[in-house]
Amino acid sequence: MPDFSTLRRYTKFVCGSTLFLIFAGGLVKSTESGLAVPDWPLSYGTLFPPMVGGVFYEHGHRMVASFVGLLVLVLTIWLLRAPVEGWVKKLGVAALLTVIAQGVLGGLAVLFFLPLAISSAHGVLAQTFFCMTVLLAYAFCVERQNRLKAEDEGTDTKFLKYTLILFGMVYVQLMIANVMRHTGSGLAVPDFPTMGGSIIPSFDQSMLNRINTWRFEQNLEPVSMGQVHIHILHRLWAFLILAKLLFINHVAYRDHLNKPLVMKTLYWLNLAMFAQIMLGISTVIFKKEVYTTTAHVTMGAVVLGLSLLLVLRSSPMTWVKFKGMLSVR
Repeated sequence: MPDFSTLRRYTKFVCGSTLFLIFAGGLVKSTESGLAVPDWPLSYGTLFPPMVGGVFYEHGHRMVASFVGLLVLVLTIWLLRAPVEGWVKKLGVAALLTVIAQGVLGGLAVLFFLPLAISSAHGVLAQTFFCMTVLLAYAFCVERQNRLKAEDEGTDTKFLKYTLILFGMVYVQLMIANVMRHTGSGLAVPDFPTMGGSIIPSFDQSMLNRINTWRFEQNLEPVSMGQVHIHILHRLWAFLILAKLLFINHVAYRDHLNKPLVMKTLYWLNLAMFAQIMLGISTVIFKKEVYTTTAHVTMGAVVLGLSLLLVLRSSPMTWVKFKGMLSVR
C-alpha cells in the first residue's frame, strides 16, 4: 500500500487553513470592511495596497483566500496523480471548483455592493468547502486506514440517522446565521435571556418599540420586525440543535460506550457546542464586539466539522453499506 503520510499531513494543513480563512472572513463582516476595497480582482488597482483601516481585513482576507486556493490547486493535482480511490479524486476536483466559485462570489459581492443573496451564498459556500476539506483529511487519516483493515464493527442505523439529522440542523443554522449577519439582525434582539424585554417574545409593536428605543440610545439604526424574526429564529434553532445533541448523548451513553471514536467525538462536540452557546450569548451582551463575534462564527464552523466527523465515525466504511443503511426504515 502506498505511503500517504505526507499527503495526510497536507490535507490536515489545508483543513486548518480553511478554518483560518473562515475566521478571516468573519473579521471582514464583523468590522464591516467588506467594501473597504471596492474593486476586484485587484485592490485599488494593485496586488498589495496599503494595509490600513478596513483594507487590512478585506485585502488580508483576499490574501488568505488566494493562499488556500493555491493549496487546493496543489492538492487536486496531487490527488489526480496519486494512486487513490476514485471518489477522493472527484472530491478533490469538487473542492477546487468550490474554492474557485467561492472566490468569484466574494468578488461579485464587492462589485455589486454586498447584496444579501450573494453575500449569504458566499458565507454558506465557505462552510460547505470546509466540510469538503474535513472529508479529504479523513480520507487519509490513520484512523480510517485502520477501520478499513479491521472487521466490520457493526453500525447502529438509527444512531447514524440521528447524527445525520444533527449535521443537517447545524448546516441549516449556519445558513440562518449568514442571513442574520448580512441583514444586520445580529442585535435585532439586544437582550438575553429575555427577548425584547420578555422571556416569551410578543412580536408586537410594543416589543419592536422597546428594541428600537434601546438601539436609539446606543446610536444604532432601527430594525424591522422581519429582522427580529430572523434573530429569534437563530436562537430557537440553536435551542433545537442543543436538544438534539443532548438526545444523541443519551443514546450514545446508553448504547455506544464500547465505541471510543464515537464517544471521543461527542466529548469534543459537546465542548464546542458549549463554547458556541457562550460565544453567542457574549455576542449579544457585548454588543457584537468584533473578536467575540468572529470567534462565534469560527466556532460555528468547528461545530459543523465535528458534527460531520461524528457522522463519519458512526458510518460504515463503504458507500454501498452507507446507502443501504439509510434506505432501511
